[in-house]
Amino acid sequence: MGVVHYYYDHGGKPRREEPLGPDYGLAIQKWADYERSRYAKEKLAEVITFRYVADRYRAVVMPTKSPATQACNARELKQLLDFFDDPPGPLDAIAPMHVRKYLIHRSSSPVRANREKALLSHLWNFARDADYTNLANPCAGIKGNKEKARDVYVDDATYLAFWTAADQPLRDAMDLAYLTGQRPADVLRMQETDVRDGSLELTQAKTGAKLRIGVTGELADLLARISERKRGYAVRAMRLIVDEDGGHSPQRSCVAVSIACARRQAGGFSSGICARKQRPTRRIRAAISARRSTNWATHQWS
Repeated sequence: MGVVHYYYDHGGKPRREEPLGPDYGLAIQKWADYERSRYAKEKLAEVITFRYVADRYRAVVMPTKSPATQACNARELKQLLDFFDDPPGPLDAIAPMHVRKYLIHRSSSPVRANREKALLSHLWNFARDADYTNLANPCAGIKGNKEKARDVYVDDATYLAFWTAADQPLRDAMDLAYLTGQRPADVLRMQETDVRDGSLELTQAKTGAKLRIGVTGELADLLARISERKRGYAVRAMRLIVDEDGGHSPQRSCVAVSIACARRQAGGFSSGICARKQRPTRRIRAAISARRSTNWATHQWS
């Protein structure tokens, strides 16, 4: 399928057509600049809506993010569209007071509302950069909801109870996370080839920071234990963390199930992952770190 391009016919003889590009929204904007009529302004407001820019953001920006971030953004964008696209209205009609009303609208989920506000801010900056709007970011100056930092301390007995109840892949992941201090996603990506010249070398997925961790003491013993376990499988995977069949490192959803099972077996832990969608890998990382030390329609477009 080819790319559609838009042109503005200036008329006259010889006929002169000016290319406006392949983006319909930007083409309408340029057309409105030439026409300078009431109808042109109304047409522009009809086309450059919040949904239009959100769809452009989904197509242009979101694919550049990690799969996990894309999934989070998709959920956040759905909430934003439920509010700012009901009913549909021009992007330029969104003002700071609407952002405040959105936070009130999402008061039942204050932390998620903060993340959604951050996405709205990023989306607006994208819109300014792409010339969909010249207005200032409506999120500027609007304070988000207060968030309470995690203050859970996991003592040795609790950690050991959980570790004892875990299966071997989860034990390896917990030990590797504890000894390297890395995020769960980075731990699951570690490979044998990352161990070079007595160091474990990695690039953090979230920050892009490059690290070299010396392979000595307990970390050296752990890598030797993992290598010995993998030796018993017919096919040797390159990832350090492999499942119980020796295959590639388990997916995040599988790790979540393993954590839920270990939590139940250890006792004293909530098994809420089966009843409500928790983020268990973050809870485990927090535990390891501690141990180591209204809707839019009612607001109108005004």
